[in-house]
Amino acid sequence: MTEPDPQLDQDPEERSPSSPQDASQGPLPAEDVDATSAPSAFLETARKVKRFPTRPGVYLMKDQAGVVIYVGKAKNLRSRAGSYFQKTALEDSRTATWVHEICDADFIPCESEVDALLVESRLIKDVQPRRNKELKDDKSFPYLQITTREDFPRVEVTREPDASGVKLYGPFAHAGSLRGAVQVMQKIFKFRTCSLDIDEADERWNWFRPCLLASINQCTAPCNLRISKSEYRKDIKRLQMFLAGKRTRLLKQMREEMQQASSDLEFERAAKLRDEIDMLESLDERGELDTHVQPEVFYVDPKKGLVGLRKVLGLAETPRTIEGVDIAHLGGTETVASLVKFIDGLPFKPGYRRFKIKQVKGIDDVRSIHEVVSRRFQRLHDEQDVFPDILLIDGGKGQLNAAISAFESLQIRPPVLLSLAKKNEEIFRPGESEPLRLSRHSFGLRLLQYVRDEAHRFAQHYHHALRSRRQLEE
Repeated sequence: MTEPDPQLDQDPEERSPSSPQDASQGPLPAEDVDATSAPSAFLETARKVKRFPTRPGVYLMKDQAGVVIYVGKAKNLRSRAGSYFQKTALEDSRTATWVHEICDADFIPCESEVDALLVESRLIKDVQPRRNKELKDDKSFPYLQITTREDFPRVEVTREPDASGVKLYGPFAHAGSLRGAVQVMQKIFKFRTCSLDIDEADERWNWFRPCLLASINQCTAPCNLRISKSEYRKDIKRLQMFLAGKRTRLLKQMREEMQQASSDLEFERAAKLRDEIDMLESLDERGELDTHVQPEVFYVDPKKGLVGLRKVLGLAETPRTIEGVDIAHLGGTETVASLVKFIDGLPFKPGYRRFKIKQVKGIDDVRSIHEVVSRRFQRLHDEQDVFPDILLIDGGKGQLNAAISAFESLQIRPPVLLSLAKKNEEIFRPGESEPLRLSRHSFGLRLLQYVRDEAHRFAQHYHHALRSRRQLEE
């Protein structure tokens, strides 16, 4: 393993132990920079990075004087660092003007993508590489902000950090990766991301209805006073230790707390710490950061959400009932669907339905949507039951077209049909070629996200139940 510059900010306690480099080499790929025109130091560096490990980490590009000019994170160090020595790097406007300056490269291995993202941020802040110069604009790039003067500190991603009363981490290069990291960390530390002003002394919070994050066990629901201020702040303290790169020390501390809780017969607390330790230790198995990106679940004002939908969709009346459909499957087996019902912007649990997909083999969300919509609305039609005002499908154009096709096959006039594509939170509508893009803070969008996420949660719950039943039978 190559050694990073000693001046780089990294707690020695948290540094990964040295390990031999992967010496696997081979000829430079055909798309690499032409050896006849590139400087010898550049070519030598290209050969050097081919010996980088394939694990997550941070890479550092240096100039002729050995000064770090660029810092980046990678899920696969060898692949990502090697991309700077291909012809495409010379053609990309973001790198073409400076890749020729590279005369050396180093790396810092990390245990996971999340760790790499945090180390990258600390290095950029401390080293200030000139080719990361766009990150020096403190007001233009995302930060992770933790409030410090609230009873229950909140965690948020912001491009305009507050001047006081907060603890800042960053700047970060990519907002998407940061949001993905926040979701991964939230599953472990269960902090809140909402903007509610929660006062522990106000008993009215005992009757507040928590958002979806509490239902899926990603938040301890301080908005419902389900956790004390002192216990919540312990979780925030652990999060801050992790963000500061003190993962090893944090794990040691948590193990000691778990043993003490067990000795004190506080088995529920011990089990909670055990699960958090397991998740911290398996961070590198949690997938790519971008796949975890999801909008924070903000407090949804049902009335404003419904009024907002009436306006943006051009409806004659404010909708009252919304049904949402989602599909869940595992490896092409046991495909199931969920249907959730909201009345006046709030979940109506008696209206929830579950479906086993019967007519579709393998993984085919589009045909599965067609089957579910057909079965649901054929029954409503036959029983002369009331249709919802809005039917929301989880997915993009393909899923929406499947729902449209189902109504056409039934020769039934559909309610207002929408689909919500999670990647960019785009709303697709029949007859419209371009999706509707609403502000992330739109009350209407928040309500649709709530319906979509609740349908997803319900589908996953049913799917897990079927899997568990099958395993018991085996």
